[in-house]
Amino acid sequence: MLSSSLFVTLGLIVSVILFAPPVRRVLISDRLLKIFRRILPQVSQTEQEALDAGTIWWEGELFSGAPNWYKLLAYPKPKLSTEEKAFLGGPVEELCRMLDEWTITRELHDLPPQVWQFIKTNGFFGMIIPKKYGGLGFSALAHSEVVMKISSRSGTAAVSVMVPNSLGPSELLLQYGTEEQKDHYLPRLAKGVEIPCFALTGPEAGSDAGAIPDTGIVCHGQHNGDEHVLGIRLTWEKRYITLGPVATLLGLAFKLHDPDGLLGGEEDLGITLALIPTNTPGVNIGRRHFPLDAAFQNGPNSGKDVFIPLDWVIGGRDGVGYGWRMLVNCLAVGRSISLPATSTGAAKLATRTSGAYGRVRVQFKTPIGRFEGVEEVLSRIGGNTYMMNAARVMTAGAVDLGEKPSVISAIVKYHLTERGRQAINDAMDVHGGKGICLGPSNYLGRGYQQIPVSITVEGANILTRNMIIFGQGAIRCHPYLLREISAANDRNAERASQHFDKALAGHVAYTLSNGARTFLHGLTGGTLASAPGSVAPETQRYYSQLTRFSAAFAFLADISLLTLGGALKRKERISARLGDILSMLYLCSAALKRFEDDGRPTADLPLLHWSVQDALYRMQHAFEGLLNNFPGKAATASLLRFMVFPLGTAFSPPSDKVSHEVAKLMLSAGEARDRLTEGIFIPDSADEPLSVLEQALQCAEVCDAVEAKLRAAVKTGRIPAEGEEKISAALKQRVITSNELELMAGMKSLRRRVIMVDDFPPDFGTNSIASATATESAPVAPLPADA
Repeated sequence: MLSSSLFVTLGLIVSVILFAPPVRRVLISDRLLKIFRRILPQVSQTEQEALDAGTIWWEGELFSGAPNWYKLLAYPKPKLSTEEKAFLGGPVEELCRMLDEWTITRELHDLPPQVWQFIKTNGFFGMIIPKKYGGLGFSALAHSEVVMKISSRSGTAAVSVMVPNSLGPSELLLQYGTEEQKDHYLPRLAKGVEIPCFALTGPEAGSDAGAIPDTGIVCHGQHNGDEHVLGIRLTWEKRYITLGPVATLLGLAFKLHDPDGLLGGEEDLGITLALIPTNTPGVNIGRRHFPLDAAFQNGPNSGKDVFIPLDWVIGGRDGVGYGWRMLVNCLAVGRSISLPATSTGAAKLATRTSGAYGRVRVQFKTPIGRFEGVEEVLSRIGGNTYMMNAARVMTAGAVDLGEKPSVISAIVKYHLTERGRQAINDAMDVHGGKGICLGPSNYLGRGYQQIPVSITVEGANILTRNMIIFGQGAIRCHPYLLREISAANDRNAERASQHFDKALAGHVAYTLSNGARTFLHGLTGGTLASAPGSVAPETQRYYSQLTRFSAAFAFLADISLLTLGGALKRKERISARLGDILSMLYLCSAALKRFEDDGRPTADLPLLHWSVQDALYRMQHAFEGLLNNFPGKAATASLLRFMVFPLGTAFSPPSDKVSHEVAKLMLSAGEARDRLTEGIFIPDSADEPLSVLEQALQCAEVCDAVEAKLRAAVKTGRIPAEGEEKISAALKQRVITSNELELMAGMKSLRRRVIMVDDFPPDFGTNSIASATATESAPVAPLPADA
């Protein structure tokens, strides 16, 4: 009796603590608030503005531990307008025909003058500028499609078009410029009258852009004949500034100081942005950088004691000190589009060419693409490309829905550039000597050289993975953490106590719920995890497994934050692994959404299976790395491991069977291959290397039937196995027709043209630039009409 009374009493006490907020606040929350304030890491103003930047979209669902998949599937499929499609099929197609990357990078080291003029005349610099200012007013998806298509033809042109439409004066003016600034500059930028660049990075401030040493001092000076203009005297040194050497309008980031109080506020006003015509006295546009044999315009610039009027600050006087906030908000959009598009274009080119080359190139009497080792590489190229394009399109769609996805932009920037690098590296392995010999017929070499450029810009990839994805995502996406931090920073004691208590109660319930579901899903292999009933039956298991891993991720993220507190900021590898899990959850979501949006094409199932299975395995690997290196006592890590993987790890890389199916898809012309590489430039000129490769692939497929008949005749003894007698006998025995013989001769010629590489005179590179010899350019017999 006493025992039961004791349990009832204890139950009542616990109930009062848990469900009576005033009591809970006194006994628990207020005490924890003091501790929380003590361990909360110091956050600089620039860090806080980065944390506040952008919006939360689907990544918030993934962080919840229980994603609402119906919400994902309900997002409209991103689509191009009729006008945007016409632009891609018209000016973009024409621009690509004008581009010869070998001439651009080897001979001119720049785009030809007529190409620059074509870009300006056709509004390529004004894709994001609204029509009322003379721009094209395109969607984020159209912007992405244009950059992707151009990048499959010329990295130089893609970067030149990309930069004015990404983080730079146009985007900053649209979001933060005064009406006078918009009316003056946007029409000029849209038509290419002004060529913009944006100068942020300097010798002493690369990844740590908030530490820029460049300064501006508020003062009075001379401008346009007026001796007493309120303005800023600037001194700066920048480098790596794309389009800098040819820019007419310089966007500049600097730290502004007001020692004389001319603006009536604090002395240190913070990072500020200004637009400066490059012909302003004192502006020094330096020489050019030479980034990995790329020819896009990139270089340093500087200025010393350059005076500008205050109304050159973006946003005017109201924009003073708000520069970093402007940058991180615009970066959330720009980083979502440009580099994911260029990387996907490179991957699609790698996919289309590697599949065709693997079918056309024959060794040991077998197309090299049918060797299992090459199949493995081809499947990796194709699977990565499928997922990359899915993430590119879904992210652009989010921007068109009005989102500024700062966390997602970091995910796609890092993972798509890394997968693009993997695809190009793999393509080089498939092509072998064809890939490493530079010349007009090499369609991969320049991309291979230049792919590290995308790895280093808009947030270096090491920094992005280790510090930004989870570091920013944990605070922005967590349903309670940001509220707790806001309460801890609230100086109103009563309000802070109430808000912290409410957030803490929700946080505890959230963590316990995710912990329980993590263990339950682990015990059942995820079979009880939610999956939408409306999706394809072949994919339902994937949704369940992602729900399982979402719960485990949310639970371990909370445990990591609780265990490490502010020290998690310094535990970059822990943060990186958590970021990898969140990233894989997003990429899988995009792949599954793509499959549904495309109408569930059965032929694409191998690509979907490969990409999602690969990501699930990577997620499992990230969980293992996190648990194996979890700080603190080994018992804690063991308990967490048991909760996440109570039955052990179960996921493997994509099977050989799946890899074979992906490679088979890439080795054959067809709708699936076309969907996988949709949107890149395919030349229509018969002499173009890529056109010859496409012709050879089509011819090889037609020749398959002829070769099958020859093999069958050899096997039955109707014709000899080798030599010229084989073909003569085949014709005589009517095993093949004269048309089929002509077809095989054409295939032999095409194959020869595909595998040959460029050669040059012995003095190449030492005197004047020589042209490559036109190797193996004999005309090819056309396919028979019935082929």
